Amino acid sequence: MLRFQDSTAAIDEPRTARMEQRTKPSVKAQIQLAAALLGIDETTFVSSAALAQAKRTIADHERTLLSAADREVILAALETPAAPTAALRQALALHRTGAA
Repeated sequence: MLRFQDSTAAIDEPRTARMEQRTKPSVKAQIQLAAALLGIDETTFVSSAALAQAKRTIADHERTLLSAADREVILAALETPAAPTAALRQALALHRTGAA
């Protein structure tokens, strides 16, 4: 039997939330077989796989990867910011007076 790490096991909450989805019979059969090969139930298999993918997706959306050239442009802009434009000065003045 293969080693399986249940990524939901460390979450100390009761299993009260319910999720349902329709799938193709061949997909269900493969999930059932994979869960059986690991010696776990289908709910644990699907929940753990979905949680792992959800964490990866969230992490990918929470960070921005820059090329070396882009990084240099951003750092240069932070070190020497551009002078405010007339439009920016006008927007700031409107903001200060509370007129928007």
